[in-house]
Amino acid sequence: MATYEPAPVPNLADKTKPQGTDLTPKQKEALDKVLAHFSDPDYKLPQVDAENSTLSDEEKFWLSYECMLRYLRATKWAGAEQAIKRLEDTLRWRRQFGLYDKIKAEYIEPEAVTGKMITYGFDVDGKPALYLVPSRQNTTENQRQIEFTFWILERVIDSMGPGIESLNLMINFADRARNPSLSTSRTVLNILQTHYPEHLGRAIIINVPFLINAFFKLITPFVDPVTRVKMRFNPQVVQEGIFAPNAVWKEFGGDVDFVYEHEKYWPALNKMCTERKQRHMERWRQLGGTVGLKEWDTRREVTSNGQAVEPKVEVPLDDELETEINGIAA
Repeated sequence: MATYEPAPVPNLADKTKPQGTDLTPKQKEALDKVLAHFSDPDYKLPQVDAENSTLSDEEKFWLSYECMLRYLRATKWAGAEQAIKRLEDTLRWRRQFGLYDKIKAEYIEPEAVTGKMITYGFDVDGKPALYLVPSRQNTTENQRQIEFTFWILERVIDSMGPGIESLNLMINFADRARNPSLSTSRTVLNILQTHYPEHLGRAIIINVPFLINAFFKLITPFVDPVTRVKMRFNPQVVQEGIFAPNAVWKEFGGDVDFVYEHEKYWPALNKMCTERKQRHMERWRQLGGTVGLKEWDTRREVTSNGQAVEPKVEVPLDDELETEINGIAA
């Protein structure tokens, strides 16, 4: 049976753990310095107009405990100052790029009508998958193409449960895929590596023709070594235990017959992500509405009695693995 809408966010209870529970004293000291810097009641974002230097609620929400950890890890724990500089660079970039005002669903929708980028499903660890289908490219290269890339990435982040920080990038180069220019690819890579550190779990790439393979060789020097080792070409994602068959598209070896119909998928995606973000923002406000709050707490859904739990949608397992787990439990 064909599937037309995003998969629900899985129940991650007992499947993930909070970040930052195993820091060394030196790492804890660096984290405390970063937190203290942004928690200062008189904090103003530097290098912007004075009237715009106060952080908005959305910016404070983004500046979470785990976010600070991601930037500290990205700077290889070189010190609080380097992490602070990169965080402030990203705060300014997010404003300048238009993530909070310009790049909205209605503005970006023309880029989405063919389903060239789709978030669907989760791996066995609960990490979301973002599918790229370059053969469905429907516009000429322009700034809005790049903006769409990061709009959809933000929606993938919205779908991440507590304890989840990274995603699976699923690229299918079948059907005469159109590869982007080297300039566009370098721009996207630079933004990903600079402003979305630690968010790429793995890149799974299939059906790579000769010309695309040559293109990857051209851009590889611009990919940092940490990201480069996450790239996998033509893996067996079900046999290797990365995805359950009922959680990944047929093109990647799974059982999901996903059909993109814009009128069905687009409103469902926007509804799911908007409602989820609103719940998390409300939870954030209930917890104090400050910088440094934990995604572990804000991403946990809240029941009527105040208990934080995720919706009861299980991460699917393949039949063989489920039988094995049940056998161990017995």
